[in-house]
Amino acid sequence: MVERNTEELPLPALFEQARQIHYAASESSVDQDTVRKGIELLKRCDQMVSKLGLFSSNETKDDVSTSNLKYLLVPFYLSELTEKVAQEDRIPILKASQDHLKEFISICEALELVPEDELDASRQGAADTFATHRAKKIARFKRQKAAEAKLQEIKERKERRGRSLRATALSNPVDFDEEDALDDDGEEEREAWLGTISLALCKAFDLLEMLKKEEEMLLAVKERQSKDGEEEFAREVLDERTTKVETWHRNAATRVPLSKPIEPITCATFAQDVIEGRASISQASGHKHHHQPLIFGPSSLVGRQITSERERIAAQVFQPGFRLPTMSIEEAGLREMEMMNTWQERNAEYMKEANSSWHRDGPRTAEEEEDAEEDKARAFDDWKDDNPRGAGNKKLTPCG
Repeated sequence: MVERNTEELPLPALFEQARQIHYAASESSVDQDTVRKGIELLKRCDQMVSKLGLFSSNETKDDVSTSNLKYLLVPFYLSELTEKVAQEDRIPILKASQDHLKEFISICEALELVPEDELDASRQGAADTFATHRAKKIARFKRQKAAEAKLQEIKERKERRGRSLRATALSNPVDFDEEDALDDDGEEEREAWLGTISLALCKAFDLLEMLKKEEEMLLAVKERQSKDGEEEFAREVLDERTTKVETWHRNAATRVPLSKPIEPITCATFAQDVIEGRASISQASGHKHHHQPLIFGPSSLVGRQITSERERIAAQVFQPGFRLPTMSIEEAGLREMEMMNTWQERNAEYMKEANSSWHRDGPRTAEEEEDAEEDKARAFDDWKDDNPRGAGNKKLTPCG
């Protein structure tokens, strides 16, 4: 149905319908049927423009008529609508959209519509650094804002002139000159389409860069998926093993009794009994150390209570050839700790005394030394007045 209607429509009507669909798709989201209809209309426009030969590589923008300038936007509109097509495999969509953008840029370059800085940047190719790329983006943004301001100015100017022309036609219908109005409209229309093409060029360069990056990412993902397909079996096996290990740990955690840990064995004799099998480790909680100290002597006296001096002397017959310890390791550690605390307290007193006021006064001046010597001499003179020579020995003298 669309093909039957488009074959009968002329090129201006086809372009106007496609432009309205592109405007609606740019301003808001439209359904896929409307997008595909706009693409078919633009493709039909592109075919008619090619058959009519409206543009030539030997021409410039000044050689193109005002009525034909708008058809330069057909590849750009076609690229933007193609990019909005929803498809499972998006890579062909991106490539088709990039082809339409490149066609639009090449036509504009042939007609000398592309700025010189964009041409220089495209010739540099791989030599594009971060600084140059940033400068290029800033210049492109400025051109885009200038084109938008130019289009807004033309629109406002056209509206003002239209109001003034209507008012003039109503007041003086005889003096109204339609030829001047048509000339002004033609000039404004050419400026408007040139501004629209300049704005489309800025968007085309940005869209082309974005589509290239998206294509690179999709190709990398596709390559990664092909590699992951070979490793899918190994990944499934690893996932199964991981699940088994997690289940085993979970079950083991639920089986662990929530009880206090077993107290360590502190008795060496009981530990030796456990090692040699004479006792069980479960008896450690109820074990109490009641062993008597070892007594060196006749076997008949070992383990018995000594009742006489004879038995005490007999028990001391066999003694070790070394001195027995007078304290345990714990007692020795406690004594060393007490000695260390005493030493630290004494050092703290020394430090406190060293930081006292008389120590921080520092060296005294010569005047202070003289005053101190004078005070000392006066105090000694006062003491001599109170204690004359020989006053303490009066009772030792014969006449005292």
